[in-house]
Amino acid sequence: MADSTQQRNEDNAVPLDKKLDDLYTLIDGIEVAQFTTRRADGSLVSRPMQVQRRVDGSDLWFMTNGDSHKLEELSTDPHVNCAFYNSGSREWVSVSGTAVVSRDKTMIHDLYQADWRAWLGDQGGERNGGPDDPRITLVLIEAHSVIYSKKDRPAPVQLFEVAKGIVTGTPPKMSDTRELSASELAQAPSVSGKKASADL
Repeated sequence: MADSTQQRNEDNAVPLDKKLDDLYTLIDGIEVAQFTTRRADGSLVSRPMQVQRRVDGSDLWFMTNGDSHKLEELSTDPHVNCAFYNSGSREWVSVSGTAVVSRDKTMIHDLYQADWRAWLGDQGGERNGGPDDPRITLVLIEAHSVIYSKKDRPAPVQLFEVAKGIVTGTPPKMSDTRELSASELAQAPSVSGKKASADL
């Protein structure tokens, strides 16, 4: 227990700016998250969703179909988790927070991407997948805490760690696991001042 606590302290013993910069690089580089919500019966469900924009540090905007079940789930429990994973580097990010649902037309037009049509489908009339489609709903995740794994070691050092692990029987340390608290996230610089009104 002491060793794991010491290691956690060492991993987090970097300036806040460095912790935040590494976090942003990971999120911006992965884009698609497993978005986890809680159903009314208490069970958890995840689905892949693409980040449309990162704002205010680690706050995240997503687009969803207003007819989807996830909005029912968020109406009963807005607590969510967004998990990112890079299969190439095996780096990952876990963002815990609360969801705010919005149908702010200005924000929708600002974030709109042509490929949203593919996900929404064309049902005719206004429900054609365009920027004025009434089904388009935005979900803002306001981050409360973050934990992530970042590789800061060059390849030769990683190979040495693996070789050392084989010899000593101790698992190699391939990355740093860092945590960001709500108070640290509150110090994050805003990357976009745009907000949208909530409708929950």
